[in-house]
Amino acid sequence: MEAFVGGLPKVELHLHIEGTLEPEMMFRLAERNGVALPFASVDEVRRAYEFTDLQSFLDIYYQGAAVLRTEADFYDLMWAYLERAAADNVRHAEMFFDPQTHTERGIGFPVFMAGFAQARADARERLGITTHLIMCFLRHLSGEAALDTLEEARPFFGEIIGVGLDSGERGNPPQKFVEAFTRARKAGLRAVAHAGEEGPPEYIRDSLDLLGAERIDHGVACEQEEALVERLAAEGIALTVCPLSNMKLQVFPDLRDHNLRRLLQRGVRITINSDDPAYFGGYVGDNYLAAQRALGLTREELATIARNGIEAAFLDDGRRAELLAELEGYLARG
Repeated sequence: MEAFVGGLPKVELHLHIEGTLEPEMMFRLAERNGVALPFASVDEVRRAYEFTDLQSFLDIYYQGAAVLRTEADFYDLMWAYLERAAADNVRHAEMFFDPQTHTERGIGFPVFMAGFAQARADARERLGITTHLIMCFLRHLSGEAALDTLEEARPFFGEIIGVGLDSGERGNPPQKFVEAFTRARKAGLRAVAHAGEEGPPEYIRDSLDLLGAERIDHGVACEQEEALVERLAAEGIALTVCPLSNMKLQVFPDLRDHNLRRLLQRGVRITINSDDPAYFGGYVGDNYLAAQRALGLTREELATIARNGIEAAFLDDGRRAELLAELEGYLARG
């Protein structure tokens, strides 16, 4: 099964680029930029990655992002992820980035967007991976701050496929961001939203109905409402599920209790992704394997999950057909 998963052509739809900052790179960039870290060693950083919930993770996540200062830093971050993704046979990735994490530190859009753009171009040429960027609003900040960020991003809309919503879910409902999402969609950007990870199922409904979300990131709380599961299946709404993240953040402390297979069998369009792999102990291939082993996923189910990723991605028809053909060719070869 490990060889089958390794060769499976994959699309990753739920990946925070800042969440790929491995401790080794964190220390290297801190030294390069003269940034003091609250950790003495890489091992101490890894020991800190014992989270009790989403907020305990976010606290350290934002500390780590402070080492990202220059265009070269953002290039190195993006390139390191894409090179690692290639090893998992990721053929297309749609990556979140959090501009407010950087602009609040005085790092402007021209800096991080330039670094990202060069790494993405190099990955297309050298690794054969296509990519999109999705700009996330930090939901613990205000709706007005999201609108300001949207305006700052306007000169870069040609490099951004969509907008998303991330950070602490509890107490930060989708309603805060209706205006920002409305303006983004009017500008031609696609919409996704984190919902139903630690928040209630109504956050999933509101993300669909109020924000116009085309995919739901996580979404595992949908199982609490039968009608919502039926709606997701009927409308073909993809859930970008992140098994190791859910386990690490205690959403499902035991991966054998995860509901992704039950939802898949109910007809929900489940995809498997890695979320913040540097913090949660596994890239996308690791997540496929962990879910397979814990839940007994069959080859056919893994193939369906991979196909779901291709079908749910914001791809043009030509690239989608190309990736579907690559997947079907792989499956036909056994």
